[in-house]
Amino acid sequence: MTLTPTEAWARLRAGNGRFVRDEPDHPDQDAVRRHELRTVQHPHTVIFGCSDSRVAAEIIFDQGLGDVFVVRTAGHVVDTTVLGSIEYGTEVLHTPLVVVLGHDSCGAVAATAHTLATGEQPPGFVRAVVDKVIPSVAELTSRQGVTGPIDPDVLRTEHVKHTVALLRGYSAAIAAAIDAGRLAVVGVVYDLDDGSARLVAVDGEVGEEPAAA
Repeated sequence: MTLTPTEAWARLRAGNGRFVRDEPDHPDQDAVRRHELRTVQHPHTVIFGCSDSRVAAEIIFDQGLGDVFVVRTAGHVVDTTVLGSIEYGTEVLHTPLVVVLGHDSCGAVAATAHTLATGEQPPGFVRAVVDKVIPSVAELTSRQGVTGPIDPDVLRTEHVKHTVALLRGYSAAIAAAIDAGRLAVVGVVYDLDDGSARLVAVDGEVGEEPAAA
């Protein structure tokens, strides 16, 4: 069954509601479902999220096997393999929705804020992650005239919004699908304490507007 972007978002919204209430259905996780998925998959959403172990997409949205196509990097930073993975979901598997999933207490965002405040660079290839988050800060400061230390909570939301914009800007396929109404890309911020997923950005139509800042 092919869903619209609005229908796919409604499924995720309902699943997160069950998770927050501690009433998960744990759908599509039995032997019958495994059998159905032996040779084919039809996920309804691509979820591009942070690698943080506390933010497991299938769990916080109460989804099961074959329901969501998940791509994860530290700080949900974008590179060409990430774009290829997301395009595989939208163009080959025909998912109608992409969710960019950020969260509070993100180590990548905190490391970026620390680097900007002190000039100290993180070790090894962690620096590559920070370098990918820094443009979100530049976007924030240039648009809003922010000076001084950046609040990590403000930065994490801005980083999610910036990532949503990047997907359209970098991928002609994603942009065309959104413009045709076949796809929507949304940005969501997850709260580690209460388990809620808050909509902060929408590119396309999902039947809901982002929460006020």
